[in-house]
Amino acid sequence: MITPGVVIRPAAASDLEALHALALSAGLGMTNLPPCRERLGGLLANSAAALNGDRKAGSQILLVMEAAGEVVGTGCIFPSVGGDWPFYSYRIGRLRQTSQALGKVVENTILTPVNDYDGSAEVGGLFVRPGLRGLAGGRLMARSRYLFMAEHRDWFGDRVVSELRGFQEDDGRCPFWEAVGRKFYGLEFKEADRISVGAGKQVIADLGPKYPIYLNLLPPDAVQSVGKFHPDGSRAHALLTEEGFRFEGCIDIFDAGPTMVADIDSLRAVRDSRITRVAEVGPCEDGPEVLACHGAVESFRASRGQVQWTGEELRVSPELAQALKVQPGDTIRHVEF
Repeated sequence: MITPGVVIRPAAASDLEALHALALSAGLGMTNLPPCRERLGGLLANSAAALNGDRKAGSQILLVMEAAGEVVGTGCIFPSVGGDWPFYSYRIGRLRQTSQALGKVVENTILTPVNDYDGSAEVGGLFVRPGLRGLAGGRLMARSRYLFMAEHRDWFGDRVVSELRGFQEDDGRCPFWEAVGRKFYGLEFKEADRISVGAGKQVIADLGPKYPIYLNLLPPDAVQSVGKFHPDGSRAHALLTEEGFRFEGCIDIFDAGPTMVADIDSLRAVRDSRITRVAEVGPCEDGPEVLACHGAVESFRASRGQVQWTGEELRVSPELAQALKVQPGDTIRHVEF
């Protein structure tokens, strides 16, 4: 169990150094958590603007996990992707061709550049300090993002996507990038990863392939990596699947990681959560454990703790009440953890 009192809240400008330390430990492929103070500062400013109403396409809301006053994890939400810089993917498809003269049928798997998810929300940038993995820290951060979406439902459209980091070898080599991306962009994977957000996506439009790519023309290791997530991504994949995400055949154009998709109103944390009044604060040893949130915009706080039903209202444990900053008479949104 994760330590009581862990809170998920919107990031603030004062979190810059802590986020930079987390980004340095995350490694390549975390495009929403760049190991650069200047870019992180820009993301924090962008997040503050989005919370205050400037939610143009591509805006990012950054959440952090705080334990004992220390930032130990992060996750982000894009209310809408696309807009000025389209959201690019490859869609995996099949092409069947028949030659009557040869009496032969040939089938090929192809990758077609698409913008199918423009306008969807996106969740990403999930990273929790390694020491907290296995203690439900990742689950707490991931599901808190969906409670945030439920609390601000009119900020979002119908769908949400999540791009899982694609497969890389132990030395950081990305087989798909070496076989495809490098040929078009003439960049190292590290540099491509750095420019792949915001205005850098114009490079994708300018130099990227315009026609389908035949998989049978690629090296075997690149083919095998298509739709395969990074070895560190198995837990993230399990969390997404459990919440209601599915793979619909689209992959990232740089590392070929799978793009997972869900209907926002079908997410478990959105569909099954309910809003209940707090009747009192007190011991709840025999009560269920819930993920709960309180507050909106900059005041949003989410945490995990125990509650007990008292008729149609709730008794909330002192630890959870303190984490959410609630008192009797307040309401919380909660869902089974």
